[in-house]
Amino acid sequence: MWTRDDLTLAEWLEHWLETVLPMTARWKTLSTYRSQMKCHVIPHLGHWRLSELRPEHLEAHYRLLQADGHSTHVVRAVHRVLRSALNEAVRRRRLALNPALVARAPRAEDVEVEPLSVEESRRVIAAAQDTLHPARWSIALSLGLRQGEALGLLWSDVDLDDGVLRVRRSVQRHTWKHGCSLVDGSPSCDRKRGAECPRRGGGGLVLVEPKTKASKRTIVLPAPLVEELRAHRAQVNRRRLAAGKAWDATYDLVFPAVDGGLIDPARDHAEWKALLRAAGLRDVRLHDARHTAATLLLLQNVDIRTVMSIMGWTEMATAQRYTHAVDELRRRAARQMGALLWEERTGM
Repeated sequence: MWTRDDLTLAEWLEHWLETVLPMTARWKTLSTYRSQMKCHVIPHLGHWRLSELRPEHLEAHYRLLQADGHSTHVVRAVHRVLRSALNEAVRRRRLALNPALVARAPRAEDVEVEPLSVEESRRVIAAAQDTLHPARWSIALSLGLRQGEALGLLWSDVDLDDGVLRVRRSVQRHTWKHGCSLVDGSPSCDRKRGAECPRRGGGGLVLVEPKTKASKRTIVLPAPLVEELRAHRAQVNRRRLAAGKAWDATYDLVFPAVDGGLIDPARDHAEWKALLRAAGLRDVRLHDARHTAATLLLLQNVDIRTVMSIMGWTEMATAQRYTHAVDELRRRAARQMGALLWEERTGM
């Protein structure tokens, strides 16, 4: 414990990240926050004492990050984490006022969602028939599951008789940690990365609970997708029987790797890119498959609350990102209102 009250920002962040935050935050949140602070904040602002830190120091650092080529998204993320860390310092009376509440982060960039069209989506589904898991990509485009949610599906989550799918967990890759002892603050194995430590632990692919209650949801399946999943389950069962004891039966996965285990998200991402090339389509992110599902739902006049439930959104503001779909819905509403109120006049 410290022998003085006026800590440096580096000391406070280390305490917050290693002692305070783990009480409530999930692994992925912790990992992200640690990386952001250790890479983007502590080397540059860590020497300042909390009592000396001013909003202008933070704003000057944000400008420096942008000048070094970091996106507005990264800078705003750093700002949010700093604000949270210093709020906790105020709450624990280590700091009188939080300078991050006054400092202005750069304005958020308006990122236009670029979903696939209906025709492009159909071409992806057609090309996917030559992949190991065709239904993986049908689910991505029709239900909008996040990558980790799709890869974490178990057959116990899917009721094909009732035609529903339950999102209950997600796949994550955790960073390996050293399992060896420390000598003068350094790992005794002389390896820099935890993944290279002979006694490594705590890493690899794992299944985790959804981050929010909204993410844990039940989705009704389109009838063609139910039939596709029936055929897919039969194919997975044939592969499992052929593999015999070599099959990893830890989880009864809907989309297992070739050995039956969890699919690495990096491999899944590479397969998406290969699928786009096979379909002769433009290069888009895997997450844009989720945007595509949301857009198609909106364009079919599905109620916004229903779309939010299917997608696992928690805020109405998220839907406002889909300006292309929302604008079309507004035009439709105007046409419908015109037909309703002026129908008799125009028909005369």
